[in-house]
Amino acid sequence: MFHSLANRVRLVALNLTRKLAQPAQGGGVTGLSLLARRSLLTSRRLGLLGRGRGLLGGTAAAGAFMWQDAGAALAHGLHTSSGLLGGAAASLFGGRLEMGLLGWLAVDLGINWAGWAVAAALKTEKFYDLLGSASFLTLTVGSLVVGGASGARKLVVSGMVAAWAVRLGTYLVTRVVKTGGDARFDDVKEQPGKFFVYWTMQAVWVFVSLLPVLCINGGRSPVPLGPLDALGMAVYGLGLTLEVVADWQKAAWKARPENKGRFIDEGLWSLSRHPNYCGEMMIWWGVFLTCAPGFGAAWQYVSVASPVVVMLLLRYVSGVPLLEEMGEKRWGTEPAFQEYKARTNLLLPLPRFKDTHVN
Repeated sequence: MFHSLANRVRLVALNLTRKLAQPAQGGGVTGLSLLARRSLLTSRRLGLLGRGRGLLGGTAAAGAFMWQDAGAALAHGLHTSSGLLGGAAASLFGGRLEMGLLGWLAVDLGINWAGWAVAAALKTEKFYDLLGSASFLTLTVGSLVVGGASGARKLVVSGMVAAWAVRLGTYLVTRVVKTGGDARFDDVKEQPGKFFVYWTMQAVWVFVSLLPVLCINGGRSPVPLGPLDALGMAVYGLGLTLEVVADWQKAAWKARPENKGRFIDEGLWSLSRHPNYCGEMMIWWGVFLTCAPGFGAAWQYVSVASPVVVMLLLRYVSGVPLLEEMGEKRWGTEPAFQEYKARTNLLLPLPRFKDTHVN
């Protein structure tokens, strides 16, 4: 008798396994709800239900009915676009955009936290900028592919970010190789906790900066480019040019032996103490302005946080304050440096109306 019962249970289990793989066919019925129904039927056959006797019979009955209700409810969530798991799964393959943003955030954090783990173990910052650029490229290209590369706007804004990431990443990595390190991390790379904050900040910077592009690449109804997009492209182009020229001028300045240990005061740097950061800010405003006309929902305009956060980070956190402090430590006692600061704009590379340069 026991052998016969075991064979019956094994047969039921085999049938349930096959049913679980079947998709919903109306009313939210899936393998999970079939499991509950079959469990209920099996329990009745075994004589555990319908007799109304004993704690075991009551528990089995309650459990069977709970499985049936829970199975139907969960199945409905899994197979409708409003279900949390359904939304998450759909987003990973080009579905709902809200859940897609969380998915890309997870990828972004994964890249940078893995980088931190290795960097903290080796006590090095040499591939910090490399993984930053890799994060930008991964999220940009990934969202373009997953969202479906249709529409000129998707290709344009993705190309804008990709070109910037490759250019800046190459420049920063080359600089670190030449100089042997990055002074920003001298006090933190041997402190894993503080170092982790820097890597997490980079991940947040990448994700927030890419919000407009992620919104566009995740859209299913692309909006054609129009005249207003020319403004965004122009701002981006001007900003990229400003950044490239400023970086090139500074690299050329440092390459001349006679300038070793001196501060730069020529070209764009004679008009602004941080012209490259000004260009960086313009780049992300240009990206946002090119994305905005293609937004399909009002909430996507929240992605204006992208250029705003870039401006705030560079102006008040990780850009200007650090370099201004370093400049004061190196040349703060030099009258020429103080005069340079007094007559030169902090960010905007505007012409000087009076040349008071001290040789």
